[in-house]
Amino acid sequence: MQLFDWIVLIGTLLFIVIYGAWKTKGSKNVEDYILGGNETPWYTVGLSVMATQASAITFLSTPGQAYHDGMGFVQFYFGLPIAMVVICLTFIPIYHKYKVYTAYEYLEKRFDLKTRSLAAILFLFQRGLGTGITIYAPAIILSAILGWNLNYMTVAIGVLVIIYTFSGGTKAVNVTQKQQMFVIMSGMLITFFLILRFLPNEMTFNNALHIAGANDKMNIVNFSIDPEEKYTIWSGITGGFFLALAYFGTDQSQVGRYLSGRSVRESQMGLIMNGLLKVPMQFFILLTGVMVFVFFQFNPVPLNFNPNNKVVIENSEYKEEYHALEKKLDALSEDKKVINLLYIDQLNQDYDNPILRKELIALSAKEKELRDSAKELILKADSGSETNDKDYVFFHFILNYLPKGLIGLLLAVIISAAMSSTASGLNALASTTAIDIYKRNLKEEKSEKHYLNATKFFTLFWGVVAILFASIGTLFENLIQLVNIVGSIFYGTVLGIFLVGFYIKFVKSKAIFYSALVSQITIFIIYYYAIYVFPTGQAKLGYLWLNFIGAMLTIVLSSILQLSIYRKEKKLNLRR
Repeated sequence: MQLFDWIVLIGTLLFIVIYGAWKTKGSKNVEDYILGGNETPWYTVGLSVMATQASAITFLSTPGQAYHDGMGFVQFYFGLPIAMVVICLTFIPIYHKYKVYTAYEYLEKRFDLKTRSLAAILFLFQRGLGTGITIYAPAIILSAILGWNLNYMTVAIGVLVIIYTFSGGTKAVNVTQKQQMFVIMSGMLITFFLILRFLPNEMTFNNALHIAGANDKMNIVNFSIDPEEKYTIWSGITGGFFLALAYFGTDQSQVGRYLSGRSVRESQMGLIMNGLLKVPMQFFILLTGVMVFVFFQFNPVPLNFNPNNKVVIENSEYKEEYHALEKKLDALSEDKKVINLLYIDQLNQDYDNPILRKELIALSAKEKELRDSAKELILKADSGSETNDKDYVFFHFILNYLPKGLIGLLLAVIISAAMSSTASGLNALASTTAIDIYKRNLKEEKSEKHYLNATKFFTLFWGVVAILFASIGTLFENLIQLVNIVGSIFYGTVLGIFLVGFYIKFVKSKAIFYSALVSQITIFIIYYYAIYVFPTGQAKLGYLWLNFIGAMLTIVLSSILQLSIYRKEKKLNLRR
C-alpha cells in the first residue's frame, strides 16, 4: 500500500467515526438512545436496513463465491422482496401499535415473560456470535494479505464501532450508515468499471458474459428439486423467504432500524426500498465477482488465493511439487488466454464457436484439477490449513491490480461495511439486554437516566464480547455461508413464535414456549446430522431449509399442544 492509500483509508474511517459521534451525542433518555426519538426518514431507514445486512463479508465473500460457483447464489435472495411485503403489512403495524422498544417486548404482551425471555436469549446468542463474525471476517483477510496482526485488527475495528455506537445509540448507527453505504457502493461501482476497462481492447461486455457463460458462471436460476443442492429457486423462495422474514421481522438489529422511523408509513417505505434494491445489489456484487473471473482468463492467477497457504508450502517438503503445479498452471493460463482471444474474435463476427467453447470448458476442468492437487499438498504440509480460498479472491485482485488510492478506498469499503453491521449488532444486543432482560427482571423502579446508562454499559459489554468472539473465530467453507448458517439455526424457531403470535390466536403461552424449545433442539440435531457432519460440501440438506423447518415445526407443534394438552389454558387479554 502507498501513502495515498493510507491517507484515503484512515481519512474515510476517521470521518465516519468522528461525524457519527459528534452528530448524535447527548441522548436524553432510553427512547432517544434506542429508537432515535422516532425521527428517522424513510430513505435513511432503507439505507440503514441495507447497510446492516451488507457486512464486510458481503464484499469479501460474495465476489469469491461468484468466481468459483457463478451467479447461482443470487437465488438465496429471491424470497426477500416477498418477506418485505409481509413485514410491512403485519409486523410493522403491530410493533408500532404497542410502542415496543424491541421485537421481543411484544411476545410478553401476546404470550408471557418466559416466551419473551426465550426469544431474547436465542437472539442474544446468535447475534453475539454473528457480530463477532462481522468483525473477524475482514480482520482475518486483511491480516493474512497485508501482514497486519489479527488481534490488533479485531480490536481496532471493534473499538472504532464502540466509540460512536456508545455515544449516540440508534441515531449514531443510522447517521453513519448513510456515509458507509455511499463509500461502499462508490467503491464497488468504480471497481466494476475498472475491471471492464482492464479487459482486452477488442472485448465487449457481451463477450465477457459469453466467456462467463461458457464456464458455467451465468446459471442464475436452478430448478433442481434435489435437497442437497445449496441454492435453487425453491430453497430461495421458501428457505430464503423464511430467513428474510425472520431476520428483518424478528432480529432486533433490523427491527431497531425501522422502529426508529417517523411513522408506520416511513418504516414501511424504508423496507420496501430495501426489497426493491437488495436483489439488484447482490446481483451486481456477484456479477463483479464473475467479471473478476473473466479478468483472470487473461491474467496470471495463483494456485491458491490464500497467501497463508503459500507460506505453509514454502516451509514444507512439498515446495518443489507445488512449484511444478504452478508452472503447469502458468502454461495453462497462456493457453486459456489464446483460446479466449480466438473465442472473442469469433464472437465479434457473430459466431459462438462450439469447438472453442468446448476447449474453454476442458481448460477450466484442467485448472480445477491443478487447484485440487494444490489443496492436497497444502493439507499434507499442514492438516489444519484452510484450503478454501473463496474469501481471498476479490482481495487478491484489489491489491495486485487496482491503482493507488483506490486500494485505500476498497479497504475503507470493507472496514466500513464491517463497522456498519457491527454497530447495528451492538445496538440491538444492548437494547435487548437492557429492555428484555435487565429492566424486565429488575424489581425496583429506576430512573430514565439509570436505564440509559445501563443500555450504554451493555453496548460496551457486547462490544467487548464481540471482539472476544472475533479473536477466537475460525474460517468455515465460506464466511458469507457461515453467517447465514448461524442465522438459519436460530431464526426459524424465533420466527415461528412470532408467526403464531400474529396469526394463530388460539395458541397460548405454554404451548408456544415448549414447542419452541423442542423445535430449537430438533434444529440442532438436524444441523449436526444433516449438515455439520458433512463439512466438505456433501451435506444431505441445504442449510436454508433449516429456517423453513424451524418455523413450521414451532407452528405445528404449538397448535397440536394447544388443541390437546393445553386446551384449557386461560385466554390472554391482548387486543389488537
